[in-house]
Formats: sequence, structure tokens, C-alpha cells
Amino acid sequence: MNQFKIKNSPYLIVAIAALGYFVDAYDLILFVVIRKASLISIGVPENDLSSVGLSLFNIQMIGTFVGGIFFGIMGDKRGRLSVLFGSILVYSLANLLNAAVDSLWQYYVLRFVAGFGLAGELGAGITLVSETMPQKKRGYGTAIVAAAGASGAFFAGIVGDMTPWRISYIIGGTMGLVLLFLRFNTFESAMFEKTQNTNITKGNFLSLFTSNSRRKRYLSSILISLPIFFTITILMQLAPELAKTMGISEEIKAGTAVTLVYLGLSIGDLSSGLISQFLKNRISTIRGFLILGAGITVFHLVNDRINLQLLYLSYVLLGFGAGYWVNLLTLAAEQFGTNIRATVATTIPNFARGAVVPISFLYQWILTKNNGNISKSALYTGIFCFAVAFVSTYFIRDTFSKDLDYTE
Repeated sequence: MNQFKIKNSPYLIVAIAALGYFVDAYDLILFVVIRKASLISIGVPENDLSSVGLSLFNIQMIGTFVGGIFFGIMGDKRGRLSVLFGSILVYSLANLLNAAVDSLWQYYVLRFVAGFGLAGELGAGITLVSETMPQKKRGYGTAIVAAAGASGAFFAGIVGDMTPWRISYIIGGTMGLVLLFLRFNTFESAMFEKTQNTNITKGNFLSLFTSNSRRKRYLSSILISLPIFFTITILMQLAPELAKTMGISEEIKAGTAVTLVYLGLSIGDLSSGLISQFLKNRISTIRGFLILGAGITVFHLVNDRINLQLLYLSYVLLGFGAGYWVNLLTLAAEQFGTNIRATVATTIPNFARGAVVPISFLYQWILTKNNGNISKSALYTGIFCFAVAFVSTYFIRDTFSKDLDYTE
């Protein structure tokens, strides 16, 4: 009897979803850490490392964009568990194959496949947690999941710096396959199973755009995430280049920046989840973190003379300021009915991840207008992202303790 209770406990779902997001974030960020070593190893010229690396990261994000739609629809039509199993199998195998690449075209294909597989993990996990946890405790569950994900990226920074790049990929693929076996103890959402006995249309992605209310809530959820991915795409990835403009003579490794930023993200995600539970309001928490993050970003980019210790602290604070991801994920899951919830919860995080592409293009365009001034271009890009995100919070309603047992 006790074993039955453990197997059907929502806290088991939280643990499995948290471990899944840990592996998800590890793979997503690992490439940032081992970009230079892996590209040099397969023969990419030194002068092309930045442009090729950014292109590979973008193709991975495009994969998450496409996979987000596919796995989101499947999550509402076939079930949350089928997406969890399918997505982790795809990205785990892609990870293992990434360890064997010896040409650039193979790398492009496999980063796309890995991104496609990663797309299903987080949304399905958050949907399951939201639908199985008690209403007033959902924030705690999603906070644990998000903090675990940030820890996975933190782990990627350490592993990527300490092991050969091919071994780093093998570690990620192996962790995924081990997790796949652990997931056989999970159970399907009762809310989803309830909709299976109805004639309600499920997983209709286009229905998000046929209603002005749904369209506004959906697009606002994506736009609120822009500062998070600005921090990851520009401030974190370009850490070595930005450090030089600040007068730092020591070499700053991308892995170091990843580790510190995601340390801050992990603390921020957990903190914002707890703060929103205390305030009983997710929107107010997100606005507070946006204001804090904007201030830290300006401080980080306007200092042209800064010592190494303060720079490292700045990376942690940048991550902390971007740590409202947990609230955004929870909002995404709570905004819509059961028949389209997985579609929303899966596509929003992956469309948000896909935002790295337009953010990169915006930064590069501003860079050409500023005669190659990296810090100033990053500052202008950041101001735009934070402004759009803050305004977007006024087009979405707060959903704390909302009953999720309904359909659209």
C-alpha cells in the first residue's frame, strides 16, 4: 500500500521532472561551453569559431522551436508521459552521436535533432507537475524543477571545462538514458485522462491565434522571457569578448561564465518561486525580477574598468536577475485549459528559447551601427528586451492558485 502511494505521489512527478530538466539544461548549455574545443577539433578555422558557433547554437534553437510544436501537440493528443519518453530518447541518442561527429555538416544535423528532442522535456514535465500538485503548492513544485534545470546548466559548465568535449556529450547521453528507466514509475495526469473521454478538440495549436484573449496571453508569455535569453545568448556567450572591453587582462572562459550565471539562475529560480508563494502573486514577482535584472545588466555593461572578482560576482547577479523563469513556466501552464495546456506549456519555453535567434540578429545589427562596439551594442539590445518584457506583463493575468481542471 505504501509503495502504491509513493508511485502515485505528485512529489515523485516533481522529482522526475526536476531530474529531466537537469539533463535537458545540461545538454542545452553544454555546447556553449565546449563550442571552441569541439569546433577546433573538427577543423573549423580560428577566425570562424564565433560565427560558426553562433550558427550552430541557432540551429539547435530552431530545432527546439520545431520540436516544441510537435511535442506540445502530442502531449495534448497522446499524453504527457508519451512526450516525456519520446523526447528524452531522441535527445539522449543525439547526445551520444554528437560525441562521434567529425565534420561540420554532421554537427549541424545533430544539434538540430538534439534541440528537437529537448523541446518536449520541460513542457511535459511542468504540465504534469501543475496538474498533479495541490493548487496552492504548485509554485513550490515548479520552483524545484526550474532550480534543478539551472543546476544542470551549472553542471555542464563544470563538466565541459574538466573533460574532453566528446566525453562531455557521452555523459549527457548516458544521464538521459538512465533517467528514461526511472520514468517507468511515473503516472499520467488525471486531468488529461479525463479529457480523453470527451469529444473536445485537443492540441489545436492554431486555436491559440483564433481568439484575441488567447493570442494576447500566449504571445505575452513568450515576450516576457526575452531578458532571460538575452542574458544567456549575449552576456554569457560573449563573456570573453565583453571582458576585454572592460579592461580584464585575464582570459575568461565561456565555461566559467556559464557556471556563474547558472549558479545565479538556480538561486534566482528557487527564490522567485518562494517569493511568489509568499506574495501569492506571480506577475508582481516577475516585474520585481525584471527591474532588478535591468539594473544589474546596466551596471555590468557600463563599467569599462572592473576587477576580476567583481566581474565574477556580476555574472552570478545577472543569473539571479534572470531567475524568474520558474514563474513564467508556471504561468504558461496555468493560462490555458487541459485540452491545450501541454501544447502551450511546451511551445512557450521553446519559442522563448528560439528567441535567441532574433536577439542575436538584433545584436549583430546594432553592432554594425555602433562600429563594432560590443558593450554598447549589448546594452542597447538588453534595454530593448527588458522594456518589451516589462510591458508584456500588463497583457497577462495572474493565475496563482487557479483551478486547472477545465478546458478551452
